[in-house]
Amino acid sequence: MKKILFLFLLLISYSSFSQVFDPVTWKTGVEKISETEYNLITTATIDRGWHLYAQKVPKGGPRPTVFTFKPNENYELVGETTEDIGITEDDKTFKMRIKYFAGKATFKQKIKLLNEKATIDAEVEFMVCDDVRCLPPRVETLSFTAPKGAASTAKTTTEATAVSNVEANRLLYGISEQDLQQPIADLVATIEQIDVNADVETKNESSSLWSIFGLGFLGGLLALLTPCVFPMIPLTVSFFTKKDSTKGAGVSKAVLYGLFILAVYLILSIPFHLLDSINPDILNEISTNIWLNIIFFVVFVFFAGSFFGFYELTLPSSWTNKTTQGESSGGLLGVFFMALTLAIVSFSCTGPILGSLLAGSLSSDGGAWQLTSGMAGFGVALGLPFTLFAMFPNMLKSLPKSGGWMNTVKVVLGFLELALAFKFLSNADLVAHWNILKIEPFLILWIVIFAGLAWYLFGIIKFPHDSPLQKISFPRIAFGVLVAAFTIYLASGFRVKEETNTFTPLSLLSGLAPPVGYSFVYPNSCPNNLTCFKDLKEGLAYAKKVNKPIMLDFTGYACVNCRKMEEHVWPIKKVDDVLRNDYVLISLYVDDKKELPKEEQIVVNRINGGTRQLTNYGHKWSHFQTVFFKTNTQPYYVLLSADGKQILNEPVGYTPNEEAYLDWLNDGKEKAGNSLDNLFNTTDLIN
Repeated sequence: MKKILFLFLLLISYSSFSQVFDPVTWKTGVEKISETEYNLITTATIDRGWHLYAQKVPKGGPRPTVFTFKPNENYELVGETTEDIGITEDDKTFKMRIKYFAGKATFKQKIKLLNEKATIDAEVEFMVCDDVRCLPPRVETLSFTAPKGAASTAKTTTEATAVSNVEANRLLYGISEQDLQQPIADLVATIEQIDVNADVETKNESSSLWSIFGLGFLGGLLALLTPCVFPMIPLTVSFFTKKDSTKGAGVSKAVLYGLFILAVYLILSIPFHLLDSINPDILNEISTNIWLNIIFFVVFVFFAGSFFGFYELTLPSSWTNKTTQGESSGGLLGVFFMALTLAIVSFSCTGPILGSLLAGSLSSDGGAWQLTSGMAGFGVALGLPFTLFAMFPNMLKSLPKSGGWMNTVKVVLGFLELALAFKFLSNADLVAHWNILKIEPFLILWIVIFAGLAWYLFGIIKFPHDSPLQKISFPRIAFGVLVAAFTIYLASGFRVKEETNTFTPLSLLSGLAPPVGYSFVYPNSCPNNLTCFKDLKEGLAYAKKVNKPIMLDFTGYACVNCRKMEEHVWPIKKVDDVLRNDYVLISLYVDDKKELPKEEQIVVNRINGGTRQLTNYGHKWSHFQTVFFKTNTQPYYVLLSADGKQILNEPVGYTPNEEAYLDWLNDGKEKAGNSLDNLFNTTDLIN
């Protein structure tokens, strides 16, 4: 019961906080005891109304606070970590007597120092609750640095959590937040610009979610046509229409059945929202993780083999047995278990499609909400036919009979899974800078895969579960011709675009294929053969030298919408002219896994409290975007003055409308050309 209560509290916390929320901040210090002994002091400042739990709590209660000190040769632990007296009372939520801290808590760990230059790293895992909800457990990184020299006083405290914000920003970026001034413009124009940008971003986000919903819906329709699901439609509908005494009762249960199918797939997306609420960068970290992308590649190849019929993917039979037993409960619970049974039994066909949806959503900028939208589309498509056919049973007669065509659908999906597998291998290759799966081998692999699909549809090659072909149906021939045409379209990607001296980008492959500049034959490190900088300090120095305004381009190697902008908006002549001649382009890749120099691998403060360790360039640029511009989505474009200290107008994100994007660029260029006197006069008028 207590475990169920704990999960319920976590779900409440998810629904209550759509943005990053952290009611505890941590600071560290070092207290001298003797010439060789010190106390490592960790202080937690807790927001009003919240409780941080002690290091020891009763079994079945909340998660305790746990300190882990990373061992090294510079120190030795002496004894256990001590804590304040705190408050011990009966907890109404967990129904037990628990010790907790409110307002502030101090923890001390005694050590014997073996090297006066020692740096000690640690982690604290903790959980906080208020009277109605708990936040998911999280881990914070702590760092302690021994004081230099021997102190003459009995106690000396030295802060060592993180470099101060100003110091960190100067070291990493050469500027601080205080240096950066917000846009100064005509009041009416400013309001209009903000409204336009907000409207564009809202529309883009909404459009993106609906697009993912549509893809999920399409995936659900494809799943309906597979051998695992299609034969169950008439059987399940017949169960609802014949078992109940009245038609109305059967229809109502069928409607509930469809809704429960939708609910099952929506529930699958909840854990990703919990992750997203803990750390807004976590889904980006997951989607661009090198090893995870390799795992996705292997899994997709494995899924493809299943669709080809070489083996079957099934969940443990015990799961099916338990859900089948639940169907006998009757009522709403019985209908729910029927929906759950369908989800489990059909996994061998729906699993690979859901895997594609999951991986694609994690690789997108909307993260958890993209996944929820896709799952909703999938659930609606899968549950809708059962409801409709129960309401109009005569429609069942129009359904095609089960047969070999269903295996054809599976094999086609297998080819698509195989093609998508190389998208994830490409992500890993781009982020890790392996320089292996560039645009040429990627296109060749896709050409081979889709040529193979065309041969299959024309009956030239066969797979294990294919029925003997007496004749090829017209729909199969038509689809084969369509696939053959797409194969030729892929080959057209090897045409050279003279304006940029790169291969021609293919619209249908934006975000799936590597950038055309990532090439063996026509290499180019910047999109469309533009001149760009990938280091902020270098770009700022060049902009000052040539006295041109700057466009900051927050992008990513695995960012789909970034590729769409670079390959379909930036190449338009008017846009290209402005970018090429009037701006200094600085592209900052937030998913670059290249390791930072040791002197830049520092602990910095997060904007929502807590700290993080910067270890690679992706961390560095992601932190810059979050701290200076309070956002972590890509693409994200910011126009700055030549000295990098004035934001020229409101930044924008993904803007597929080339006219709107061009107007935004020209607006920034015009503001960069205004004199300071004009800006001050405008300010006086506003006042």
